[in-house]
Parts: sequence; structure tokens; C-alpha cells
Amino acid sequence: MRWDHLGETPSAPADAALFGTDAVTTRTFDTPEFRGITFHEVRARSLLNRVPGASRMPFEWTANPYRGCTHACVYCFARKSHGYLDLDTGLGFDTQIVVKVNAPELLARQLASRHWQGAHIAMGTNVDCYQRAEGRYRLMPGILTALRDRANPFSLLTKGTLILRDLELLTQAAEVTEVGVSVSVGFTDEELWRTIEPGTPSPRRRLDVVRTLGEHGIGCGVLMAPVVPFLGDSPEQLRATVRAVAEAGAVSVTPLVLHLRPGAREWFTSWLARHHPRLVGRYERLYAGGAYAPTWYQRRITRQVHELAAEFGIGPAHRGAPRRIPRPASGPSPAPRPGDAEQLTLL
Repeated sequence: MRWDHLGETPSAPADAALFGTDAVTTRTFDTPEFRGITFHEVRARSLLNRVPGASRMPFEWTANPYRGCTHACVYCFARKSHGYLDLDTGLGFDTQIVVKVNAPELLARQLASRHWQGAHIAMGTNVDCYQRAEGRYRLMPGILTALRDRANPFSLLTKGTLILRDLELLTQAAEVTEVGVSVSVGFTDEELWRTIEPGTPSPRRRLDVVRTLGEHGIGCGVLMAPVVPFLGDSPEQLRATVRAVAEAGAVSVTPLVLHLRPGAREWFTSWLARHHPRLVGRYERLYAGGAYAPTWYQRRITRQVHELAAEFGIGPAHRGAPRRIPRPASGPSPAPRPGDAEQLTLL
């Protein structure tokens, strides 16, 4: 496996693919929730990743304390990234989890750097920060604490109910900076959920997270993703999902049609052939142009979901300006510390 770009110190020659055995600790835990899963613990050199300029994403920086994901969603676009470590992008992605055990202190150090300008950081955009491994490694409390202490704006996307464990930290962070939370719920069909997202909490439990966050003053949006062609896109299914999202109190709903990038495409097609062989040909035609469904199809789904959202009273999301840590009411203002980062206003 290739670990040379993950460790705290660069590996020796550029062509040396492996770290020594002292750089990566591999563990297995013989407990029901982790049976069959291997954890590779590494001490990373950096936690912040700059998003390529050509990306469609509306943010510039991401942070990912894990690689691989026990949610085991068969369509997950991040599967290809496991191949960069010479790990299998199919079952290996679901069961070989890389854990950046020094993530909290690493992020705290990077945020304190005089070079860091306080840009928005998106989390959960590659793999889920609140997958089952987080229950054991507890990296997110330290990460949220570092973001809160620097009043650095951030957003979280998750399918995990474990986020509620950190509700107090999220509330504290929301008092000093902009915090965006979205939960991914592409459908409410339980039969589809059990086969296509086998390691995730049920859609209903995820919507309970949306409701709980809202009750504690943290407005939560729903990324309705993925909308699965021919399996989760009928008018009745879309209506049922948007209705459930509205009843959970979501502040917004954003549909995203399934996309099949290399790595994910092969694994998904294999799953489709086993569970829905009659649809293989239809998928080949729909995705003949590449990783994304045709524009006409995406627009149709988006229009239907937006119409349903308006019907059920879900308004658009409004992003406010980030708040700052309050200064003392009296006395001279303290001089800025060399490591303090400037807080930027988000669009």
C-alpha cells in the first residue's frame, strides 16, 4: 500500500511506495460493530486539502480524517481514492479504513498558522466523518473544538446519527462562526436503502437528526442524494421523500442525481447486475455520455423536487455572515497574536 504522501514526514526516495512498519499501525477489533473491518492508523502531515480550481464544488478547502467508509454505499464516488493507496475500491473501500489519528492536533496547528486566512472548510465531502469508526476514534470533537476556538467557518455533510454526540460543540461553534450542517437522504424507500446503503442508519433515523438539530437551533439542510434513476425517481417516491424531509423541519432540500465516476461505476454496475439485472442496459444508455446523467434528466428531477419543496413549504437556504468571537466590553483591545487567522466573510 502507498502511504508515502500521508505520513507526518516524507518517505525517503520518491519511488518508495511503502512506509516502514513503524509508520502505519494496522488494527482489527473483534467486536460485532467492527467485525471484518481493518483500521490503518497513520499520522498525517496535513489535514486540509485544497479543492482543484476546475471542481464544481462551492468550497475551496476540505478536511477528511478518514479514508474509506463503512457506510458501504455502492455508488460512493470516493471509491477511486482508495486506489491511490493500492487498496481495493470495492469491498476494500468498505472494510479497509485509514484513520488519521493526529487529525485534531494537526488541524489546530494548521488553523493557527499565520498563512491560514480563515477560509470555509467542508467536511464529509469525500467520506463520512461520522461513520462507525468515529465512535471508537473520536476525532471529530477535537476537530470541532479547533474550528470553534478559531471561529473558522465550516460545513458538515453526513449520513451518520453520531453527529448528535457533538451537538454541544456544534452549538458553541455556531455562536461564533458560520456552521452549515446537511444530512444526506436520497430516498425513504427502506428496501432500496438496505441494499444500496447497507452500512448507514436508516433514512428515518437520519431525518430524526435533522429534526433534533433544528430543535437545538441549528438549521439543517437535506442533500437529497443520490436520486437513483429507475429505482428512486418515480413521482411517488420523490413526493414521499420531500414530504418526509419537510416534516423533519429541514431548512432546504437539494436534489443530486446519481453520478458514476470510475471506481464507483464498476462497483455499482456489479451491484445492479445482481439486484436489478433488467436495468443494466438502461443504465448503460443513460450514462453513455460519462459519469453524469444527461442534463435533461437532471433538470427534470431538480424541477420536480423544487416544485414539491415549494408545495411542502421548504424554503431556500440562506447563508448568513459568520460571527466573530466577542471582544471584552471594556479595556484595551488585545494585540493580535502572530498565529491568529483573519476571519473572512463568506458569500
